[in-house]
Amino acid sequence: MVTSTGGQGPLEGAVIAVAGAAGPAGRATLLRLAEAGAVVVGSDSNPERLAEAVDAARYAHGGATVIGETVDLLDMDQAREWAARTEKEFGRVDGLVHLVGGWRGSSTFAETDLADWEALHKLLVRTVQHTSLAFYEALERSGNGRFLLTSAAGASKPTGGNAAYAASKAAAEAWTLAMADGFRKAGGEQGPRAAAAILIVKALVNDQMRAERPNAKFAGFTDVTELAEAIAGVWSRPAQEVNGQRLWLTPEP
Repeated sequence: MVTSTGGQGPLEGAVIAVAGAAGPAGRATLLRLAEAGAVVVGSDSNPERLAEAVDAARYAHGGATVIGETVDLLDMDQAREWAARTEKEFGRVDGLVHLVGGWRGSSTFAETDLADWEALHKLLVRTVQHTSLAFYEALERSGNGRFLLTSAAGASKPTGGNAAYAASKAAAEAWTLAMADGFRKAGGEQGPRAAAAILIVKALVNDQMRAERPNAKFAGFTDVTELAEAIAGVWSRPAQEVNGQRLWLTPEP
């Protein structure tokens, strides 16, 4: 289980990119990183929702630098341009938080629609590949860079109706662990200068979901604010300690 250090020092002045910034988890993460003093550069494919998320973070933390960029992360060139533009404008990139999500499933394994796999592969795997490759060298240069993937416990213990989703999450985890090995090898005997890690939840919940389903228990779910707190806490831990780790926010299956 991951616990937050609560410290804001490591994030003061850090430059952190957030992919999938317009969703509930993205909004909570923008707020938490801005509160901690980071420069936050959020991206999403939905410009209206992204603008709302950025404005909310700016309003909550007056003086915080929070900007939004509409980026199609299914386009490798756009991902690379986003990374290069961010590093050029702010002089460094200390983190990429990957929160691009999506879910499709079926009642049984036999009813699995491979169109779900095609869609989830794009959302949950291809976007990870593009952002990790685009930001890898900048994170290595940072000296305290972090690539953080949010994943689901179902990747380790898939159910029949979740085959496409679990397989996509498992692939994204494997890709992130390969990135971590790249950081490890680049660091040599001194240890990695950057880290790639995976934060794992059962599922996420937010206030809107609770309002829409007031009688639901959401047992074992992680609130998006708790996820954001855990994300912020990763920079307080040495790169060597978190690199290549699955950081569980829910009991391991």
